[in-house]
Amino acid sequence: MQPLRVGVVGAGSFGCNHLRVLSEMPDVVLCGVVDARVEVAREAAEKFGCPALSLEELCACSDAAVVATPTTTHADIGCRLLHAGVDVLIEKPIAADLVSASRLTDTATQTRGILQVGHLERFNPAVEILFAAATLPLFFEIHRMSVFTPRSLDVDVVLDLMIHDIDVLLALTGAMPDEIRAAGIRILSHKVDIANVRLAFPNGCVANLTASRVSVEKIRKLRLFQPGEYISVDYARQEVARVKVSGGDVGFDSLEVERAEPLRLELEAFVEAVRTREAPVVTGQDATKALEVCLAILDKIEEHGALVEETVSAHQRATLPGQQPS
Repeated sequence: MQPLRVGVVGAGSFGCNHLRVLSEMPDVVLCGVVDARVEVAREAAEKFGCPALSLEELCACSDAAVVATPTTTHADIGCRLLHAGVDVLIEKPIAADLVSASRLTDTATQTRGILQVGHLERFNPAVEILFAAATLPLFFEIHRMSVFTPRSLDVDVVLDLMIHDIDVLLALTGAMPDEIRAAGIRILSHKVDIANVRLAFPNGCVANLTASRVSVEKIRKLRLFQPGEYISVDYARQEVARVKVSGGDVGFDSLEVERAEPLRLELEAFVEAVRTREAPVVTGQDATKALEVCLAILDKIEEHGALVEETVSAHQRATLPGQQPS
């Protein structure tokens, strides 16, 4: 079997994580790194033992590539790679808007290229156990909190963090929500930093999600309720606990999880998809559905924000000196 030539576009913090894992994988040759910042590309190339290239050069010498650049560049870079016959793993979100996402999925179809999207939690061993244990999910409570960093401030917290849980949720329910309620606020950036969302699905399933990137601690937890049992997942610890009720008896057990690095599992799955030409675990279509829900959530947040602003303005007008509240 010939080694697979894989390059990375984007040498930021996450791009370097991809470079690290790829450089350690057997039967993979790290053929180069591309970054608009020439010095950053050179530093990464030296660290991981590969050349710093232009995108054109990478297109000419690679079988597959990881795109870990700002979201707004995903469609242009991904389509260029696909047209060059290079299979693509593109970081989430798939694109900044649905038109750009369609460009990517359509291009992959036309070129018969592999397009996988980096929804990393799908490769979390604890989530794999959750998928096996889920029978009829009827209620979810999900929290994803992060300490503030200047990374990924080009997108809202919904597209930065919550999208992971949206993707898992859509895969578990097998449906799109038919009702969305959402609220969110800006705190340390010009984008929404905290969001709370309620999704309702056609079969009666309900999900409450909270995401924050201005927390004092890191929390990654999902709780699922279904007939006769409750399942709790800690994404970060890769732990799954289950409480089961049967015949009046309550049983508690921890489900066995074989811990592993999700990024390594994701890249191994990508390499396998490239070699076998089978559909990847997370397709462009899957990622587009997650993006569609996230954008709808952001629309609801904007609606709620306008309502709150109107309420605050009305209150301020009513309480000005000499004014009586109506």
